[in-house]
Amino acid sequence: MKAAVIQAAPVAFELDATLDKVERLVAEADADLVVFPEAFVSCYPRGYEFGSIIGSRSGEGRAWFRRYWESSIDVPGPATERLGAVARDGGCHLVIGVIERGGGTLYCTALFFAPDGTLLGKHRKLMPTGSERLVWGFGDGSTLPVFDTPLGRLGAVICWENYMPLLRMAMYRKGIQLYCAPTADARETWVASMRHVACEGRCYVLSANQFARRSDYPDDYPVDLPADEIMCRGNSVIVSPLGELLAGPEHEGEAILRTEVDIGRTVEGKYDFDVAGHYSRPDVFHLDVDERPQS
Repeated sequence: MKAAVIQAAPVAFELDATLDKVERLVAEADADLVVFPEAFVSCYPRGYEFGSIIGSRSGEGRAWFRRYWESSIDVPGPATERLGAVARDGGCHLVIGVIERGGGTLYCTALFFAPDGTLLGKHRKLMPTGSERLVWGFGDGSTLPVFDTPLGRLGAVICWENYMPLLRMAMYRKGIQLYCAPTADARETWVASMRHVACEGRCYVLSANQFARRSDYPDDYPVDLPADEIMCRGNSVIVSPLGELLAGPEHEGEAILRTEVDIGRTVEGKYDFDVAGHYSRPDVFHLDVDERPQS
C-alpha cells in the first residue's frame, strides 16, 4: 500500500481555509494512508506566549486565546464531518493533528478517519511540552487507541510524547505497525528519535511536521519576524521497521513524502527483537496503564 506524509503549514487561525488546504493536499497525495502534522487544524501557535507571565495574563493574550478557540474544532462536529468527507473522497485512511475544544479547554489531538469517512477515534496528547501547557489541557489514558485496519495496526503518538518510554511501550504492546508521529520538532535529534522508535517497535514510523514561515500566520500575529522568516523547517520522515530512512528528512519547503509499505516487514523485524514479546522479560518488568476516562 502507499503511504504519504504531508509537510505543510495550515492557514493559521482560519478554519475553513485550512480545511480547504487539507482537501487539496489529500487529493494530491493519492495514497492509502495520509498523515498530517501536529496541530494542523487550525495551527500550532509558534512563538507566542499568549500574554502570560508568572502571576499575570494580558488582555491581548486572552483575546488571542479566544481567537485560537474559535478556530479550533468540536469532536465530533461539522469539521470532523468535512474531514471524513475528505478521507472518503480520497479513498484513504487519514491521520491529522487538530486542536480540539472540550468546553473552555483546548486539547492537542490526533484524529483517525477510515476511507468510508468514518471517524474511527482520537488520541489526545497526554503531556503538552513547556509553554504548550498554557493553552492545551492534558489528555488521559482513555484515548490511546491502536486500530486494526486493512492496512495494518494504526496509532499515533504526538511530538514529545515519543520521549515517554512507558507510552511507547503501551503502543508496542497493542501491536502497532503504522506508528504515526505528528510533531512540531524540526531538529536533527528528532530524526534520530524516529529511527530509534521504528527500530525499537519494529514498526513503520510516519512523522509529519509543518514547514511554516511567518507569512503563514496572520499579519497581526504578535510575533515580530520578517514575512519570509522560516518558523519551522519540517524535517518530516518515513522510517522502515529496521530504522532505515524511506523518505526524508525534508527541510526545503512544503512537500509530500511518499513510500510503499509492506506491512509484513514488521513481522520480519520481530524475528530477532519483539519488544512486547520474546524480548520483554515480563517476569522482571510489568506495565500498568489506566485507560479509564478522567473527566
